[in-house]
Amino acid sequence: MGEFDNKEREEVFSKKVRAGKRTYFFDVKATRSGDFYLTLTESKKRLEDGVFVKHKIFLYKEDFEKFAEGLNETVDYIKNHQDVVEKRYEFSENQEGNGTKTNEDFSF
Repeated sequence: MGEFDNKEREEVFSKKVRAGKRTYFFDVKATRSGDFYLTLTESKKRLEDGVFVKHKIFLYKEDFEKFAEGLNETVDYIKNHQDVVEKRYEFSENQEGNGTKTNEDFSF
C-alpha cells in the first residue's frame, strides 16, 4: 500500500471552505509512523451531469515552508498587479450559492 492510498488514514483535522461553485477541503492526516501531512482538495460540481470533480494535492511537512512561501509570493504578485475583488459567500445546508456576503476573512 503506497503513501497515496490514504482511504484508511484517519483525519486528524478538517476544514471546509465553500467559495462560489467550488469547495476546498484542508485535511490533516497521519502517516503510519504518526507524521502529519496535509491534503488540499478542490471539489466542483459539473453542470452537465452533476458529477463532483475533485483535484487533490498531498503536502508533507518538510515542504510546508517552501509551499507557503511560493503561495504567498504568488498571491502577493496578483494583488500588486491586478485589482482583486474578494467575493464573500454564505451557504445554508438547504440552498447553496445564494451569494450573500459574510464576515469571514479568507485573505492570505
